[in-house]
Amino acid sequence: MTEFRFRTSSYSEPNGECVEVALNVPRTVAVRDSKQPDGPVLLLAPTAWDAFQETLGRQP
Repeated sequence: MTEFRFRTSSYSEPNGECVEVALNVPRTVAVRDSKQPDGPVLLLAPTAWDAFQETLGRQP
C-alpha cells in the first residue's frame, strides 16, 4: 500500500475537527479524518479535489 504523507489544513480547528490531505502520490489525493488517523482514507482524482475546493471558494 502507498504511504501517504498527510498534512493538516491551516484552517484546522483547535478541537481537532478537521481533515488531513496527502498530495504526495501521483494522480491521487488522499483525505482522512484527523481524529481517526488509522481510519478509512478517501482517495480522489485531482480533478475531483479541485472541484471540491472550488465549491469552498478556496485555493490550496
